Amino acid sequence: MTDKDNWLLRVRRWAKAIKTDVIALYLAARDPRVPLLAKLVAGLVAAYALSPIDLIPDFIPVLGYLDDLVIVPLGILLAVRLIPQPLMAELRETARARSSRPVSRGAGIAILAFWIVAAALLLRILWS
Repeated sequence: MTDKDNWLLRVRRWAKAIKTDVIALYLAARDPRVPLLAKLVAGLVAAYALSPIDLIPDFIPVLGYLDDLVIVPLGILLAVRLIPQPLMAELRETARARSSRPVSRGAGIAILAFWIVAAALLLRILWS
C-alpha cells in the first residue's frame, strides 16, 4: 500500500467517524439522559452539519469548505466532551446501526421541498 492509498484510507475513516458522530449527536439532542447544555450544543452541531445551508457557501474557493473542515469537527469535539462517555458510546453504537439502514428518498424529497418553500416565502417577503 502506497502513502497515497494510506492517506486516502485515513480520510475515508475520518469522514465515516464524522458521519457517525453527527448522527450520534442528533440522537443525543433528543435523549433525556443528556445534560441540557450538551443537548443544545449537540442539536446545533447536528443541525448545522446536516443542513444544506452553510455559513460560508461552498462555491467560495477555499473558505467555502473551510467551515465544513473546521467548524463541524470542532463542534463535534465540544459536544462529545459535554456528553458522558458511556452514554456517547451507546449513542455511537445506535448511530452505526442506523447508518447501515437504507436511506429514505421520501424524507430527502420532503426536506428539499421544505427548503424550496422556505426560500420562495423569503423571496416573496423580500420582494414585496
